[in-house]
Amino acid sequence: MARNPWLKIGLDVWSLGMESSSVIGLRTMKIAAGGAAADAESRLMVDEKIKAGLEWQTMMLTGGLGLTAPRAAAKTLAHYRRKVRANRRRLSKG
Repeated sequence: MARNPWLKIGLDVWSLGMESSSVIGLRTMKIAAGGAAADAESRLMVDEKIKAGLEWQTMMLTGGLGLTAPRAAAKTLAHYRRKVRANRRRLSKG
């Protein structure tokens, strides 16, 4: 993997996809239950997506993603993976 950074990135994309699928399922169940918790989760979801996108844009515009395409891809995945992992932990608790 050291010689081909794209292989690791591909595996990281697959892993993020799997983790994202579990978050989608957990959120779907919470929203489907309805009520105030569903409304709050829906609002939180939209707010988080906007915030994550703006944070990523800031990283991109300030050089925080690195100078190479593989580095930018890896940093982008790490950025979104932190968000997804936090949501999975939060949604799994309750």
